Amino acid sequence: MEGKQTIMRRSALAAIAAIGSASLLLSACSKADDNSDNNGNKSAGANAATKGVVNASTQKGGTVTYEYSDVPDSFDPGNTYYAYMYNLSRLYARPLMTFKPAAGEAGNELVPDLAASPGEPSDGGKTWTYKLRSGLKYQDGTPITSKDVKYAVERSNFARDVLSLGPNYFQQFLEGGDKYKGPYKDKSAEGLKSIETPDDTTIVFKLNRAFQEFDYLVATPQTAPVPQAKDKGIDYVKSIVSSGSYQFESYEEGKQAVLVRNKNWDAKTDPLRKQYPDKIVVKLKVNAETIDQDVQAGTAIDLGGTGVQAATQAKVVNDASLKANTDNTYGGRLVYMAINTQVAPFDKVECRKAVQYAIDKVSVQTAEGGPIRGDIATTVLPPDIPGYEKADVYATDGNKGDAAKAKEQLKACGKSTISTNISARSDRPQEIDAATAIIASLKKVGINASLKQYPSGKYFTDYAGVPEFDKKQNIGLHMMQWGADWPSGYGFLQQILHGDAIGASGNTNLSYIDDKEINETLEKAIATEDEAERNSLYAQIDKRAMDQAAIVPLTYFKVLLYRPANFTNLVSTAAFSGQYDYLNIGTTKK
Repeated sequence: MEGKQTIMRRSALAAIAAIGSASLLLSACSKADDNSDNNGNKSAGANAATKGVVNASTQKGGTVTYEYSDVPDSFDPGNTYYAYMYNLSRLYARPLMTFKPAAGEAGNELVPDLAASPGEPSDGGKTWTYKLRSGLKYQDGTPITSKDVKYAVERSNFARDVLSLGPNYFQQFLEGGDKYKGPYKDKSAEGLKSIETPDDTTIVFKLNRAFQEFDYLVATPQTAPVPQAKDKGIDYVKSIVSSGSYQFESYEEGKQAVLVRNKNWDAKTDPLRKQYPDKIVVKLKVNAETIDQDVQAGTAIDLGGTGVQAATQAKVVNDASLKANTDNTYGGRLVYMAINTQVAPFDKVECRKAVQYAIDKVSVQTAEGGPIRGDIATTVLPPDIPGYEKADVYATDGNKGDAAKAKEQLKACGKSTISTNISARSDRPQEIDAATAIIASLKKVGINASLKQYPSGKYFTDYAGVPEFDKKQNIGLHMMQWGADWPSGYGFLQQILHGDAIGASGNTNLSYIDDKEINETLEKAIATEDEAERNSLYAQIDKRAMDQAAIVPLTYFKVLLYRPANFTNLVSTAAFSGQYDYLNIGTTKK
């Protein structure tokens, strides 16, 4: 999951009782201490939201405002792939399973959402059966059925020419997924045969191979129900039918979305959501520095959840009263540079190794904001993902690069100089700064890279994620940040290393690596029941990817969030890369 962040530290897949946030608020409340900010408001203290719920409250009313510096890929739950949209979408789109609203690693626990209980596996993990809760309704009062969930999966995974922005796990793992053309082309009433709906509350998924972590897969918003009669393809985003506690009052593309309470949402069918604010406003294309100012003023929440800007960071970390309002935590993410194995001369491993040795990672870390924004990385898997094993294949003195070794590899590649381009997102200043530091490192060894900037909302659909575009523009290097689609080695690695994840657009495998050994080991891992054995296989995949020099790990990402006053029920969750859980945030202001 891009930006995305989402991370596992337990075996899961066991039946887990849904835990409502009311009990969470009672058991994990962070009470205010003697810390206060410059406005005299009391603070719960630094990192309080990573340990419990800050400003726990059941107060209803008011407006919660989110701000974002760009535009999201899509509000459509079946056509999004950013962590913050996975997080936000749960307000209006209920998947079969989701993550428990809880602090830190406790937030990685799966709980039933639309489903009444976790999936029932059979046939060695090749068949998964879910029963829906009773009494579920859309915003218009019509019943939600298993057929709507089936349709949601079909449209999100099998109509890639229409909806290309989300992952395609279901397409890869469902029987007949390689042949089904999707509901916009296949007009048969039966649809994809490997998703069965024997009655309105039962849905059965038949897989082409064992998938021991399937409960995590159905926690994506792609399983949030969509009524087929109301679907408008790419334009469904303009009239989304809510299954959650909030519904769209208005949507102005590229500008703003306003959500209000869904009157047909029934708390009896939903132990997770509490429907506290009257209204939720999402403002788009807000200047990043303005967002920081609004967050500090207590009038907005940073939707992207990637942390404060550099100037704000310097201000808050050097002021004890301001620092007391921050949450600094690992986001289960890797900041890295993908080396495009399809763009010459990086189709040769020696040229890729030259890049590995050339980069001064300390300069990159500094450009990103220093150690508070991430530890220097040497592996694909971050330390808080199962399968991580400490290693440093391209070790250099002090992590500052080794020009001599880089030039050795260039010579072995048959080159003395290389001219290429490096892509980065124009609305992410720290990413631009990191890319600029990399360019300086590469220049010292004869690799001349020019920076190409593209907006994050189109980064994967129109630019870096389009192989033909990369080749035409000679983009051999891509700035990237990645977190697990779900908390496991497979959830982290599959979409950035498996050959099946590569398509004509919308790619997150920006290395465009299609390695037989990696592909086969990933498939073996996901079919393995024993967790320790699975994790060992994930470590092997990490090593293979580094040996192939397809990814340059830069930093193990840490987020520095400023905790806005006036908002209630703030809790930083590992499930969404350290972001605050957006499910039940309220406000003290009417």
